[in-house]
Amino acid sequence: MKFFADTADTKDIADLAATGLLDGVTTNPSLIAKAGRDFMEVTKEICGLTDGPVSAEVIALDHATMMKEAEVLRKIADNVCIKVPLTVDGLKTCKALTSDGTMVNVTLCFSANQALLAAKAGATFVSPFVGRHDDNGFDGMDLIEDIRLIYDNYGFQTEILAASIRHVTHVLQCAKIGADVMTAPPAVIRALFNHVLTDKGIEGFLKDWAGTGQTILR
Repeated sequence: MKFFADTADTKDIADLAATGLLDGVTTNPSLIAKAGRDFMEVTKEICGLTDGPVSAEVIALDHATMMKEAEVLRKIADNVCIKVPLTVDGLKTCKALTSDGTMVNVTLCFSANQALLAAKAGATFVSPFVGRHDDNGFDGMDLIEDIRLIYDNYGFQTEILAASIRHVTHVLQCAKIGADVMTAPPAVIRALFNHVLTDKGIEGFLKDWAGTGQTILR
């Protein structure tokens, strides 16, 4: 499963990229606003921090203006992935862009039927929102399972990009179901490292090593 960071914080992105674990980045208008920086400037910087796809979202709601915005965004870097909403106009834009060789992430997916439409429109990625689905009384993992089944039934190449990941259990469940990608805040990705027995083991090793009075660097 690919790991994308869901953030516009370039320091966090650079830090995660240094681990070799980062396969891409997703942004949205809210994350850009939180970063407090110029949209074009920060997107270009992010594209330089990873070789993987960097999702940059259009703001327009009509197809014609989406296409104009996409034309500006895809000139930022070769690894820009245009992010469009799962609407009729969004899917028109998706079809036009993917037919031209541009990566497209169709976002705000909340049903398997919507995911089916995105795949038929040629989406590179579809982003079902796991956490928000849970918030509204549904099971986000059931949604991932349904999409995986449908895509496998028909051999769709669209990758399932599990979004709105809230905690490490979401990551594990998505991996077990077979999501192609998960995108999560940097704090969730870092939490994957944590285990009390790992911490305890390191503590014991250091204690025993200190008792030897030795050093590796001399």
